[in-house]
Amino acid sequence: MNKIKLSNDTLSILKNYSQINSNLLIKEGNQITTLSPAKNIVSIAKVSEWFPVEFGVWDLSKLLGTISLFDNAEFEFNEKSMNIIGSGGAKVSYYYSEPRLLTVLEKEVKVPESVVSFTLTEDVFNSIQKAAAIMQLPDLCIRSTDEGNIEMVVLDKKSPTSNSYNIEVGESDTDSDFCFYLKIENLKLLSGNYEVKVCKSVVSKFTHTKKDIIYYIALESDSNYGE
Repeated sequence: MNKIKLSNDTLSILKNYSQINSNLLIKEGNQITTLSPAKNIVSIAKVSEWFPVEFGVWDLSKLLGTISLFDNAEFEFNEKSMNIIGSGGAKVSYYYSEPRLLTVLEKEVKVPESVVSFTLTEDVFNSIQKAAAIMQLPDLCIRSTDEGNIEMVVLDKKSPTSNSYNIEVGESDTDSDFCFYLKIENLKLLSGNYEVKVCKSVVSKFTHTKKDIIYYIALESDSNYGE
C-alpha cells in the first residue's frame, strides 16, 4: 500500500486551487496543476509529497471537507480509490473521478518575454483586494505613470467616472506607456509576496517568492502597451 501524509502547505495549495476550479487531476509525482473552467488562470505548484498514482477529484472542496474530519490523516492510494485514515482508525473511502470529465492542463505553458516586472508584496495585494471589495470595483490596471513608475489601479474600466484606488509598486524599466487589465476575480493567489512579470499581450505571471508556485493569469483584450 502507498501511504502518505499531506503537509499544511500542500493542504493550503489545494484549498487555494478549489477556488480556481472545483475539480482537479493530480498526476503521479510532486507537481500539482490547475486550470480554471474559462482557461484564463493556470497555476503550477511543486509540493513536498510524492503522489504514487494519478487520480481525479470531481469536487475538491468536498474532499478537503472530508479530510478536515480527521486529525493527522494518512492517505492510502489504491487503483480506483483512496482511503483517508484518521489517527484513531476511522476511515473514509474516496473514489477517484474519471480524468476525461475534468478540466486538465494538456500542454506546457509558454509565455512571451515580459516587458514589465515588479514585486507585489502581500500587504499591497491585500489592500487591493480590500479596496476592490469595499468600493465594489471589478478591474485592476497595471499601468505606467508620468514619473516613470508602475502603479496598480483598482477601478471599473467601463465607467468613465469610476472611483479608483491607486498604489505605486515600483519603477518602470520601459519608456513605453502601458495599461494591462486584469479581472479582480481572477487574482486567486495564495498569500505571500510575488515577483510579477507582464507580457506585451496575453498573459501575466505571478511567482511566489517563498513557495514553489506560479500563477499565469490572462490579460484582458483591451490591455495596451506602447500605444
